[in-house]
Amino acid sequence: MARQQPKRPSPYPSPVLIVTGLSGSGKSTVLRALEDIGYFCVDNLPLSLLPPFLQKQSQSAVDGRKIALVMDIRTEGFLKNYSRVFRRLERQGYQLHIIFLEADEGALLRRFSQTRRQHPLADQDTITQALRQERSSLAGLRGLAHRIIDSTFYNPHQLRELIKGEYSELTPRQRMWLHLVSFAYKHGIPPEADVVLDVRFLPNPYFVEELTPLTGNDPRVRDYVLGQAETQAFLTHLFNFLDFLLPLFQKEGKTNLTLAVGCTGGQHRSVVIANVLGEHLTQGNYPFTLSHREVTLAQGE
Repeated sequence: MARQQPKRPSPYPSPVLIVTGLSGSGKSTVLRALEDIGYFCVDNLPLSLLPPFLQKQSQSAVDGRKIALVMDIRTEGFLKNYSRVFRRLERQGYQLHIIFLEADEGALLRRFSQTRRQHPLADQDTITQALRQERSSLAGLRGLAHRIIDSTFYNPHQLRELIKGEYSELTPRQRMWLHLVSFAYKHGIPPEADVVLDVRFLPNPYFVEELTPLTGNDPRVRDYVLGQAETQAFLTHLFNFLDFLLPLFQKEGKTNLTLAVGCTGGQHRSVVIANVLGEHLTQGNYPFTLSHREVTLAQGE
């Protein structure tokens, strides 16, 4: 039997975060969030400088200083050479943790329109063509990612909070991070959802005239939804189910779990239930984020 080669010790004490992905998907927001929680951050580092940069940092590393780098198609030669460079660094013992940011085409088009930024590949193509070309060219890198974040329905504040929650400690986290999102079925199930709860069977506040213009964040809507006998029975079963399920996901090694709660319009029932789930998770000491997709979109945030 061949002797197993000893694992090469890491030349750097902490995982090196490589933030990459589609243009307009929130990479700069992620980098600022990481800087806020103590990472040494560099934007658009040329790929050829990555090995000497890490070597220099390794020589001066003190107390587990954390590093995060944005690297993407803006850098000449990145697409052609990233795989070779990353493999070489990993053979040398560096721990690379790749975060890949993406969003759906409609969201990216809106962001480029609002910011009036030029897409890096849109010199000769339309922005739609450039986005599609970029998505295709980054498919291989996406397959290497340790964490894929779809930022379609996150505003910058929510994305910052997500990153701060997940990466305020060394990865991988020892505590599973939960993401609660309410949504409307008529606008589609969130693509990042791991578990989906359909609460359209609950009595609908939309048909109560004085509650129609409100959302589930309003105490009157909350009281209406939670005052129904079927809601209380549902929550009893749901809490028991989650109390059984979540420790098993965590034991299996899952570090992120997105639980989506949907109703017809995403304004009333799903918002109330998602909020109540957040309260239950707080009691169980689970770290989580909470967002209401349709409420956020309706407010234009």
